Amino acid sequence: MRHNSIGEAEMQPAIHAEPTSSADLGGPALRAFFALAERWKLRTAEQRTLLGEPPESTYFKWKKQQDGTPSRDVIERISYLLGIWKDLQILFPDPAQADAWVRRPNDAPLFAGRSALDRMLSGNVADLYVVRQYLDAQRGWNG
Repeated sequence: MRHNSIGEAEMQPAIHAEPTSSADLGGPALRAFFALAERWKLRTAEQRTLLGEPPESTYFKWKKQQDGTPSRDVIERISYLLGIWKDLQILFPDPAQADAWVRRPNDAPLFAGRSALDRMLSGNVADLYVVRQYLDAQRGWNG
């Protein structure tokens, strides 16, 4: 049986929650994102890029309050990131190995020797999508 590591408890409710309205997504999504950012050891600039470059003041407000009303684009980005995290937890039995994967160089054509994080840090939501799609394929899920 695997032990829950730091942040996993925060991410699970966001993955499985069924909010009553889109406004209800903000807090759980942001809490899950910041827990993920801690696990992946993301710097502030990396976090802001993955979130779609929100204004610095907005980013720090979200981080401090762990709540807010992010745009649909930000929610979509967080959704892809949580899907990537979940896929990695399935593919790698060791949580540390799963979390380290995003920074490791990858020879798959999609990454061309760069890490998945490098690809995701392009700033395009489409790059989050293709990394998610790649991992879904690796675990044999055709969704």
